[in-house]
Amino acid sequence: MRTDSFEFYQGTLPILISMPHNGSQIPEDISGQMQTDALKSVDTDWYLDRLYQFAIDNGCYCINPRFSRYVIDLNRPEDDENLYPGQDTTGLCPTTQFSRAAIYKEGCQPNQAEIARRVEHYWRPYHNQLQSALAQIREKFGAALLFEAHSIKSVVPRFFDGVLADFNFGNNNQLSCSPNLIRALESWSCKDYSKVINGRFKGGYITRAYGKPKSNIHSIQLELSQATYMDEASLSLDDNKASKVSERLAEMFEIFNDFIIEQTNNSGVY
Repeated sequence: MRTDSFEFYQGTLPILISMPHNGSQIPEDISGQMQTDALKSVDTDWYLDRLYQFAIDNGCYCINPRFSRYVIDLNRPEDDENLYPGQDTTGLCPTTQFSRAAIYKEGCQPNQAEIARRVEHYWRPYHNQLQSALAQIREKFGAALLFEAHSIKSVVPRFFDGVLADFNFGNNNQLSCSPNLIRALESWSCKDYSKVINGRFKGGYITRAYGKPKSNIHSIQLELSQATYMDEASLSLDDNKASKVSERLAEMFEIFNDFIIEQTNNSGVY
């Protein structure tokens, strides 16, 4: 299903992939207000739809937006509360890029009325679809796993010191999914890659809002270092790197499959 702001893939497995920062387009009614450099959407979570195509082909549900996080950040709360109090972060309608460069021309930053319009036109439809899909999955299978797919440059001084680990998992400090899933990921060897759980990234708004393990809806976020699959300088996909990291991602989804099968079997529905 394709809408004017996102694509939704109906799956056959109780796993929903959300990739809220994969979109890179800028609507015409907004692009004229932006700095030329911002139109490149350099802070996009690039190529995630390609990296996770194997999971969609295998039957996972997926929701993928068309538009850039510069338009509106689908992984921020509607009230724009800071998810990491005391730390620097970008907001619901960000005004600066990760580099701190301005997104908007002088005097063109979105006001409250424009932010509310974007919430209604872009943010709410995405979240309505998330809620609908998770409800459908849980009703059909008895349990659901929401996987938040993200990526980021390996070095972003604004948000963290040094070089980011390759695989950065977050489950809101053990609140958004079963401890069994975290234990499985802790014991998983990602071989040549590094991993951390609830390090700098603990899961954004979607992970925190929709992960309700007591209701058998489990949510986990992966912030994948773009150094694992891209040429970061040119923002181009490195096919050799992508092929290698895809092998590890496929192993990771085997863990997800085993976990969700156990959950659905315990529910007596699947």
